[in-house]
Amino acid sequence: MDPLAVPYPDSLCHRCAAPPRYIRTPTSVFILCPILPDKYPRQPVRACPAFKPREDDPDAGPST
Repeated sequence: MDPLAVPYPDSLCHRCAAPPRYIRTPTSVFILCPILPDKYPRQPVRACPAFKPREDDPDAGPST
């Protein structure tokens, strides 16, 4: 994913296996999480108990 094309490029949401939805309004972009009870977490997300890296995430490291 192109970091310049997404809001909050350093957020974990963009690298999560539970893909977020981007809700765009004329003035803002919200990231909707499909699995968290708080559907719109404050951004940027740096730690998340539900985070699971996507398989194609180069930052995920080797799986065990």
